Amino acid sequence: MSRSAARQPPRGARSQGGPRTGSRLRAWGRHHRAMCLDSARRLLKHPVGSLLTMLAIAIALVLPAALWLALDSARLLDAELEESATLTVYLAHQVDEAQAGRIDEAIGAHEGVARTRLITAAEGMAEFQQALGLTDALGRLDDNPLPASVVVTPVDPAPEAVRELAASLQEMTGVDEVRLDLAWLERLRHLAELGSRVALALGVLFGLGVLLVVGNTIRLAVESRRREIEVVMLIGATHAFVRRPFLYSGAWYGLGGGLLAWGLLGLGSEWLAAPVSALAASYGATFRLPQLGVAGSATLLICSTLLGWLGAWIAVSRHLAEVRPR
Repeated sequence: MSRSAARQPPRGARSQGGPRTGSRLRAWGRHHRAMCLDSARRLLKHPVGSLLTMLAIAIALVLPAALWLALDSARLLDAELEESATLTVYLAHQVDEAQAGRIDEAIGAHEGVARTRLITAAEGMAEFQQALGLTDALGRLDDNPLPASVVVTPVDPAPEAVRELAASLQEMTGVDEVRLDLAWLERLRHLAELGSRVALALGVLFGLGVLLVVGNTIRLAVESRRREIEVVMLIGATHAFVRRPFLYSGAWYGLGGGLLAWGLLGLGSEWLAAPVSALAASYGATFRLPQLGVAGSATLLICSTLLGWLGAWIAVSRHLAEVRPR
């Protein structure tokens, strides 16, 4: 036998790593599937206890999710109010209708103005009489005390941009006063910001509550299987191997809680839909409660599953550190 032939490894030695790695991956996948199904069967063996745990998780998730939906309603209302945000440009009394038309065209040509509506002095008096119901009394006046005005809809309804636009329009010839009321818009935005922070704080607090609920449940499960864990660790099982079924149990708890929370939110929305629609109709408006939708539902289920998994991981890791096989 030549030296080159003696140095060559056996034929099977080169491909030994590939099949061995593949077999390990298949075994790893089979164990994950087995633990996933086994943890689900263990939960189904105790349906009442499992349902109560999932219900506690669902209640902890419903409150911040409902508040977030309420904030979406406020955002929709804010968008509608921003679209109706206008400022009124009052013209000088000596401006006649022809001059008012030219001023209206000049205001409409401003880059910060989306559209304008000219209200002549006669139209303003007619609207005023109709609003107050004093047609006969105001009709006896010799002169019309109301000036012509231009209702301006800005391109950018932000308070800062509207203030700059008002200052620019105030300098135009023939303009007596520019009046704007942004207090309501600023109050609404402050309330929306406050609500967002409250929703975030409640989400964090109730998320911690979910971790505690799942962690306590998994802790009891670990204690009930303590002897079994000690035996498998004696024969060489790693912490990841022992932790795996409990992680799947936590994920199942979280997923079940998320599904219950999704159902409760849907029922609550249907229950409140009719009164909210009736209230909006009494003000001559149409309004619908916002729904989670596909993206919101997926986010809720993913967050609940991850919270359940994380709570189980924390509980199992803490107790595995205390387990000493004897």
